[in-house]
Amino acid sequence: MLLQLLLTLTLCSTFSLAHSHYNWSPSSSSTAAAAHPSEWRPGRATYYAPADPRDVVGGACGYGDLERSGYGKSTAGLSTVLFEKGQICGACFEVRCVEELRWCIPGTSIIVTATNFCAPNYGFEPDGGGHCNPPNAHFVLPIEAFEKIAIWKASNMPVQYRSVPLFTISNRIKCRKEGGVRFTINGAGIFLSVLISNVAGTGDIVAAKVKGSRTGWLPMGRIWGQNWHISADLKNQPLAFEITSSDGVTLTSYNVAPKIWNFGQTFQGKQFES
Repeated sequence: MLLQLLLTLTLCSTFSLAHSHYNWSPSSSSTAAAAHPSEWRPGRATYYAPADPRDVVGGACGYGDLERSGYGKSTAGLSTVLFEKGQICGACFEVRCVEELRWCIPGTSIIVTATNFCAPNYGFEPDGGGHCNPPNAHFVLPIEAFEKIAIWKASNMPVQYRSVPLFTISNRIKCRKEGGVRFTINGAGIFLSVLISNVAGTGDIVAAKVKGSRTGWLPMGRIWGQNWHISADLKNQPLAFEITSSDGVTLTSYNVAPKIWNFGQTFQGKQFES
């Protein structure tokens, strides 16, 4: 009888644990994102309206003139929790308006490329003016992009976004770009700095190599964002580039830069599938 009672108690306890786990729902958005990385996650978005065309030049990712770099107005500045210290530069996010139905444009979403960093302002609380403070997932959009999903009067708008983390990258939002990957060569002497932009597919690069006609493949180091560098004398050599995106796909482009190339020039290679 005692053995039967112990067995009954054990089975009830096991069922209770399984039942409570099945019905448990995560209390934080970060936990929800970890459990279901491909689902929509909550965030907020604001916008800026450039008063001068020069305002679209610059940004923490180092892309420079966003129009000339191929990004146009489909861009976003990301808060700290999204920016990943610049490693996310070039990745794409899908964003849609939610909750504020009087301001949302129903059935719409936009795909934007991460090109900038929205710095936190610790003089304000995250829910009291510190829009980009941790733990907020915040997007700062050009007004041209914002108005595709919401009326401008919405201001600080609740949104949902999705962009799958690296461990399930195969389901990630794909970037679509016109033309090939662009390589902008800067530096001086034997110091070579290459900005990699207009990247389709996952959009963000995790490794880069360069090859001259008189060298093997030379790995490059990340400076910040998608700016990569190496110290090597590659002048008077045609250059090839090998880049690897965050989903592990490697793309090799030969003869990207001709033998007579100069610092400050931009050249175009192959493109990832999107």
